[in-house]
Amino acid sequence: MTFKVKLLIVGVVLGAVALGSWTARGWFEDAKRLAIVEDRQELAEQIRGDISGIAKSVESRLGELRANERVIDRGIIREIQKPVYQRVCAEPDVVRLLNAALRGEADAGSAELAGEVSSGAGTAAQRHGP
Repeated sequence: MTFKVKLLIVGVVLGAVALGSWTARGWFEDAKRLAIVEDRQELAEQIRGDISGIAKSVESRLGELRANERVIDRGIIREIQKPVYQRVCAEPDVVRLLNAALRGEADAGSAELAGEVSSGAGTAAQRHGP
């Protein structure tokens, strides 16, 4: 055997070893990933089982309870409050007169006249015509 043939054989053997170790490393990494995936699936199943158990216990407890609340509808109650006039734009005497009129009272101080009415002031029909 010549040196070239020996070198070729050594190269093929080293290539096969490298290819085999690369393949073995791939299998090892795949096995680790598979173990992680299986572990996560097992944990997910365990969580689902726990949640399912809780849901069943809640359902059974809710089934035991009775409604203890009653709604009694007796119609609509309306409260109408009479307005009380307040001073916003009117003088205090006007507000007092309006409140007295609202209560149905005759106000003693309302008989005073503030002044004479001019002759040009009439009803709207008199001013604008028929």
